Amino acid sequence: MGQVHWEALRRLGSVDAFTINPRSEGDFRKALNDPGIDAVHICAPNFLHFPMAQAALAAGKHVLCEKPLTMSAQDARELAEIARGRGLRNCTCHNLRYYPMVQQMRRMREAGELGEVLVVQGTYSQDWLLYETDWNWRLDSRENGPARVMADIGSHWCDMAEHVTGLQITALCADLQTFHQTRKRPKGSVETFAGKTAAPRDYTETAIDTEDFGAVIFRMGERTRGALTASQVSAGRKNRLSIEIYGSKSSVAWDQERPDELWIGNRNSNNQVLIKDPSLMKEAARSYADLPGGHSEGYDDTFKQVFRRFYRSIEEPGSAPEYPQFADGLRQLVLIEAELASHRQHAWVDVVSE
Repeated sequence: MGQVHWEALRRLGSVDAFTINPRSEGDFRKALNDPGIDAVHICAPNFLHFPMAQAALAAGKHVLCEKPLTMSAQDARELAEIARGRGLRNCTCHNLRYYPMVQQMRRMREAGELGEVLVVQGTYSQDWLLYETDWNWRLDSRENGPARVMADIGSHWCDMAEHVTGLQITALCADLQTFHQTRKRPKGSVETFAGKTAAPRDYTETAIDTEDFGAVIFRMGERTRGALTASQVSAGRKNRLSIEIYGSKSSVAWDQERPDELWIGNRNSNNQVLIKDPSLMKEAARSYADLPGGHSEGYDDTFKQVFRRFYRSIEEPGSAPEYPQFADGLRQLVLIEAELASHRQHAWVDVVSE
């Protein structure tokens, strides 16, 4: 993830992002003492997010942190309060909001083209942890936190659903499943997504206490209803975030594995497939697409769009942030904790608004 961040920063042209080797530090606190550093990106494993962000804010640095923001809502709430109190820019990297066609969906909803949102449903499915021999640090709850699938990818889906619809999940019922109660942990380190190209021969049998799969049904307000599945054991699905939003006038559906296409569904006229082209998009969505029609923009471009808006807000102190903040990271942790509670209780759980 650090590599993804650095490459996106280099593309901005207005940010001085130093290279790794000449400016490396074994202790991140030493780097925070450098007055030449204005902002910090946190791309470490989840258990380090809170202490790193807390120290960076105390040092007066603007902070952009990977999701989940922390391992608990309590810690996320503390970071949001510190950042707000010190007047520092803060961002939780829910970058998947920034695909051009996701923003097109949002603007269509704002323009009233969908009508009242009735149903929101979809999935975030991957296959990289399908086998018991697949391993990654996220499988260790001490480093990752008490939720895995729902925190790692389910949070992206929920953030997108709330961002596009403008509605919040108010209650939910979750069922989680760990298919591999034990896994074969390699005695050496394994990079994320690298397990499919190498089978460990020297491993330790390790108990797993986080979920491989989650299913959630939810309510948004009084009338809107929805359903989500999140999986890291779905063979053939490499990184499929699929979301469908059904309104009283029309519907939209988008798939991250085909990011330049937006399906538009109509009741009494032909359905449509809109191919990404800024000239044909809603005016408020055009700035999220830098390339003309026929030129694909994908995962790495979403980071560029977030970072551009984050650093612009630092340069323009009076401007309103156009990116997910720590409060949005807190929001997803509130949802994650509600999902864990619902699963434990086998019951519906109300989601408290912050």
